[in-house]
Amino acid sequence: MAVMDRVRTASKAQQGSGKKGVAGLGVLLALIATVVWSGSFVATRDMADSVPPVQAVFWRWVIAILAVAPFAARQAWQQRALIRRHFGYVALASLLGIAMYNTLVHQAGLTTPAGTMGMIMAASPVIMAVYSRLGGEKLGPRRTGGMLLAAFGVLLLVGHGSLGFDFAAGDLWMFAAALSFASYSALLRRKPAEIGGPAFLLTTFVLGALMLAPLYAVSVHVQGGFEVAPGTVGPLLYVGVFSSAVAFFAWNKAVSLIGAARAGVVYYLQPVCVAVLGFLLIGERTSPTELLCMALILGGVTLGARR
Repeated sequence: MAVMDRVRTASKAQQGSGKKGVAGLGVLLALIATVVWSGSFVATRDMADSVPPVQAVFWRWVIAILAVAPFAARQAWQQRALIRRHFGYVALASLLGIAMYNTLVHQAGLTTPAGTMGMIMAASPVIMAVYSRLGGEKLGPRRTGGMLLAAFGVLLLVGHGSLGFDFAAGDLWMFAAALSFASYSALLRRKPAEIGGPAFLLTTFVLGALMLAPLYAVSVHVQGGFEVAPGTVGPLLYVGVFSSAVAFFAWNKAVSLIGAARAGVVYYLQPVCVAVLGFLLIGERTSPTELLCMALILGGVTLGARR
């Protein structure tokens, strides 16, 4: 009996260690996606004056498809019957996370600074948490407290140290983008388990590009094309390869491991990452008030990312 008890104790310890390892991997993947996406706001803002939004998003996904296809095309072909069976779900995910979200972000980039875009996008974890709670997931007092602390920091950032708001048109586009991204993240929890991650990613990229194709044609006809130069190709390659292929794969995997609500807490780091990248790449300064708000966000993330 003593031997059996020791075996059970060791088994429970291994299970607990395994769960911590999975949770740690999920948090790390969510962090990678968040950092990479933070850079995309700087890239999006950088090409706002040279590439029309719809054209930028369309070519982003064309590049992403080319980057992902060598690793995912075979699996997608093998699972084509599964994808057809769940086509409604895959199409909705493509609409929310691929076509709508990124078009709204690029539209906001016409008038909203990169730092503000990152701050507003940090509101999406609140929506993710609401979706998760409605779906029956228990958030727990620590995660709820961390979420509220980080949300308070975000509100102060957007309000420039106060709780008053004066939103521009681009800010409203970003709030719509936050809602779209949060809806996409909540939808990921319902992804059919039998569809592989690479196959799902490639299929959503292709469908998203097809959804954008008519708008792209209209944009080219009305606005004309854009100049192919280092200043346009460089940002497009970044958002196409890293912000699309790499970041979306990392985020989708993170949500499958730790859930949208917990991954969303890590996503609160985005305003901090955008501010750091903005300072390093384009010389944007951070005020003492913004540093205080970022400290609140970091504290909330640290608290909420733990069980």
